[in-house]
Amino acid sequence: MKFYSAERTERLTLSQAIVKYLQVQFSEFDGEQQRLIRGIWGIFGHGNVSGLSQALVEYGQELPYYQPANEQSMVHASTGFARSMRRKSTMACTTSIGPGATNMITGAATATICRIPVLLLPSDYYASRFGGVVLQDIEHLTSDDMSVTDTFRIVSRFFDRVTRPEQILTSLPEAMRVLTSPSETGAVTIALPQDIQGYAFDYPSKFFERRVWKIERPMPSPDGIREAAAALRNAERPFIIAGGGVHYSEAWRELAKFSGKFGIPVGETHAGRGALRDGSDILLGGTGHLGTPAAARIAEEADLIFCIGTRLKDFTTGSNSAFQNPNVRFVSVNVNSRDAYKLGALPITADAKLALDALAEAAHALKVKANPEWVARAKNLRAEWEQVKNSKVFVQRHNEKVSQGQLVGILNQEMRSGDTLVAAAGTIPADLTKLFDATGGKNVHIEFGNSCMGYDIPASIGVRLSDPDGEVLILMGDGNYQMHPMELVTAMQERVKITIILNVNNGYQSIHGHQKALVGHSLGNEFKIRDPETNLLDKGQFIDVDYVKNAESIGLRAWLAESEDDIRRALREARDETVSCMIVVPTEKYRFPPDSGVWWEVVGAEVTNDPKTKSLVAEREAGRSKQRLYY
Repeated sequence: MKFYSAERTERLTLSQAIVKYLQVQFSEFDGEQQRLIRGIWGIFGHGNVSGLSQALVEYGQELPYYQPANEQSMVHASTGFARSMRRKSTMACTTSIGPGATNMITGAATATICRIPVLLLPSDYYASRFGGVVLQDIEHLTSDDMSVTDTFRIVSRFFDRVTRPEQILTSLPEAMRVLTSPSETGAVTIALPQDIQGYAFDYPSKFFERRVWKIERPMPSPDGIREAAAALRNAERPFIIAGGGVHYSEAWRELAKFSGKFGIPVGETHAGRGALRDGSDILLGGTGHLGTPAAARIAEEADLIFCIGTRLKDFTTGSNSAFQNPNVRFVSVNVNSRDAYKLGALPITADAKLALDALAEAAHALKVKANPEWVARAKNLRAEWEQVKNSKVFVQRHNEKVSQGQLVGILNQEMRSGDTLVAAAGTIPADLTKLFDATGGKNVHIEFGNSCMGYDIPASIGVRLSDPDGEVLILMGDGNYQMHPMELVTAMQERVKITIILNVNNGYQSIHGHQKALVGHSLGNEFKIRDPETNLLDKGQFIDVDYVKNAESIGLRAWLAESEDDIRRALREARDETVSCMIVVPTEKYRFPPDSGVWWEVVGAEVTNDPKTKSLVAEREAGRSKQRLYY
């Protein structure tokens, strides 16, 4: 097929055109340009080996290829990279049809939920249909144009199936637009039928010229700013919830100025940890169900809450129970209007940096002053929590192993400016939200939007590929480790240095804690050998896994660290290593830091004959009295 135009054209296959196009796409943020698609991850099968792999060999000199061990992992790696790049650059992922494609679904969901741009290029059926039913595809009784790749529709911000080679002339630009849109970004999926990947078209040469996609900063509405400033003037107990949008906007200085000048305590979401980079005596740490008791009390009492760049999910709002002041009002600054309108907030659909600057200026013009009693209340609560951490959490207890909380305290002291700590799922995000010191140049990368087990190792590879200044550390449990340990092979293959601190507590102790709190019994959450007498897993002995040998078999340097001194020594030795490392830390299974006191909705058995379960359900349901709807 030819492009009937006076324009100069290039005859290329669809795959070749995609590869050439991706290499000339750039993003621009605040005048700084960089390559938008920095590389492509892929596992090749019959669906893409003769299409995209051929194109990469012939035309992909500026699109480096990375080889993962699992298709889900490569999406996590791309997500970790894009998040570390603050959404200015990302990577692409290619798979064959069938399980190769569907393995990416969890990664796609994680990226979209967390609003992180990734480009997915799964293969698809034969558009010609001459060959009949395709290997690894699903046959639908009522639809011949549906395939396994349709599963991406629900987890993608943009989805297209290209059934003719010329369709990418409109599909790829739309994909780039979504990838660089602060309000719409997430997973972008373009499904590529196997035959179409190899078909040729006379593409306009202009299609392959350098193009720059500007990442815009939406301006706040002057009316909204004036109304928000007036609300602050009338408030006695303001509070800020800082989310990931603060980081993507690079609004750290503006947040510190706004909070400090008007005496507004700050709590941070999982994605927002480190939003107040230099710290503050009214920085209360993580907020919400998994946050600090100090942030919980301030949120409960606040009469005006500024929500800055947060999606306001249930862990942050305590399932709409965290805010108990009868006169509480919300102001929400977000580039996404859906998020800005949550909780009946006064919406300011704008960039966080610009909005905070405008709010500070408008509040200054209204002569807004800090409330010294409220500031003192926040400082006292913070000091109380610091005392609890130092006297009860970051300490070694007699005849006990190192606790996970104590381990976080060690990392607070051993990490340096420029280091990045990666974590996802389980009790570790909770403990980092409560206990980790994300100031002084240290970075923390918590994936809790999808709470995706198996995210940590591949995401940390992506973080390392973004070329951070310091060490890339992973704090993870043994249950999480077992999801994607073989991506350590990828780390060794690429010679990217990451260090895992493996918290061995013999199971999924986060959800085990929920189970004991809601059901009163244990089932299927610890790693035990089936008991031969009862035939029950939960009655057997713990299985002993030698994680040090496991790591060494892949080529990592590994340590068994059973004391605080061992951990510190291993962390310092690992810093001097050039290969990836693992520090295995057996920890106290059932010791957790104090909780926030913020309720979270989990519905227990409405009908049960088990008295223990019945009592626990009644106790949980008592917290529902705090649940509210905000208009």
